[in-house]
Amino acid sequence: MELREYIRILRRYAWLILLVVAVTGIISLALKALRPAPQSYSASLRVAVGMVPEDGAGGYYTYDRYYTWLASEYLVDDLSEVVRSAAFAAAVSEELATRGITVHPGEIAGATVPVKQHRILTISVGGGDPARVQAIAEASATVIGQRNAEFLAQLGSENAAIHVIDPPAVGPVPPSLRQRLDLPMRLALALVAAVALAFVLDYADDSIRDGRDLRQLGLPLLATLPRPRRAGLLRDRR
Repeated sequence: MELREYIRILRRYAWLILLVVAVTGIISLALKALRPAPQSYSASLRVAVGMVPEDGAGGYYTYDRYYTWLASEYLVDDLSEVVRSAAFAAAVSEELATRGITVHPGEIAGATVPVKQHRILTISVGGGDPARVQAIAEASATVIGQRNAEFLAQLGSENAAIHVIDPPAVGPVPPSLRQRLDLPMRLALALVAAVALAFVLDYADDSIRDGRDLRQLGLPLLATLPRPRRAGLLRDRR
């Protein structure tokens, strides 16, 4: 089948292709309006972690605190695992209880995501209730900033220093890439399905439309009549 034949089929069933794409778009927009995606919120706080350097009273070389900075990066790795632990979630839950807010430790553990970069630890808290997200993030900042001695003792880093450099601030989470591409992907799939349906209908149609169909059947073509122009038809009717 030549390219001209493909174009002819697409032009013949253009109404069907447009109809399928339009119906798909209308239904997708209606479903999106009836069942909108829930709005999510996130609050992040940044924590600086460092090791207190040892007093160099002797006359030895201390490598300009190189090992102190290196140990701080290792400590951030361990502290990020502590933030994921059930003990940290329980401590945050206890802190929220002192403020009159009841949150199960499992919910806190599921909503908290730590991300480390060098000596900086970023703790993100997500959820659908902005007030609840803000409360969990503030309690996490309190635990990591004021009650870190018990966690540092477990890591064997009693001489570490932890400071909250960015307090938590809640904000809406933008739509994900999947949500943004949902409607275009639906329309693209509808277009592909409509084009495939057009070729199937053309293949199943055994009617004779032009001289090429006769030649394919082995029948002789005696004559053809040109298609009259609309302007000429109007003049003849007058």
